[in-house]
Amino acid sequence: MDATSDGQPEKGRSAGMVITIDGPAGAGKTTVSRAVARRLGYRYVDTGALYRGVALAAAANGIAADDDDGLDRLCSDLHLTFIRRENGDLRLFLNGRDVTGRIRTPEISMLASDVSARPVVRRFLLELQRKLGREKCVVFEGRDMGTVVFPGADVKIFLNASHRARALRRFNETAALGDRTLDQVADEIRRRDENDSSRELAPLKPAVDAVMIDSTELSIDEVVEKIIAQVRNRQESEKNVK
Repeated sequence: MDATSDGQPEKGRSAGMVITIDGPAGAGKTTVSRAVARRLGYRYVDTGALYRGVALAAAANGIAADDDDGLDRLCSDLHLTFIRRENGDLRLFLNGRDVTGRIRTPEISMLASDVSARPVVRRFLLELQRKLGREKCVVFEGRDMGTVVFPGADVKIFLNASHRARALRRFNETAALGDRTLDQVADEIRRRDENDSSRELAPLKPAVDAVMIDSTELSIDEVVEKIIAQVRNRQESEKNVK
């Protein structure tokens, strides 16, 4: 899997760190994570897209979310990679085909939540994600990055917002499709929250040492600045130790 930097680093690029940004659907993780990676000159990895990629492949092959044998066979032949276009757009490729435009439907979102609870899928993607983190200088966006995948991450953020704010953001993101009302989006997010938080394996929850940020009343820039401040604080702490 390839994942490249989202942009040019600001002056005084930070020493290599692993930064995790977790949170529920609609909290603003993707926009914020991209912006933080761009500021720091880090790579950005959308781990949710990886689960969506597995879900899309499962759906295409008629494999149910609870068919562990089928998922195991699927993952053994699955190749997921991020490729950045010349315009900076990050695309997800599944077995050599660009599937970025096919992984954001409500159906794939719910299926991704279901398959993410299966141990065989988590093992497959856990190895992939940790491999990406070995070189440091990465911002990982997800739901269990700071609790399961990178419990020793240098900076852990848990980004949240009110249910209404999250539903409105997601509705605005998909308004061009014109296929769902705000109430429908709110219900989808509520069901996704319940699914992610109640699963037995790696449920959605903040790490005990995560910095909690409520983005309900904050702009994207304000959230990014709060996270950059945490990175700088960590850098200063490490300097003092040395």
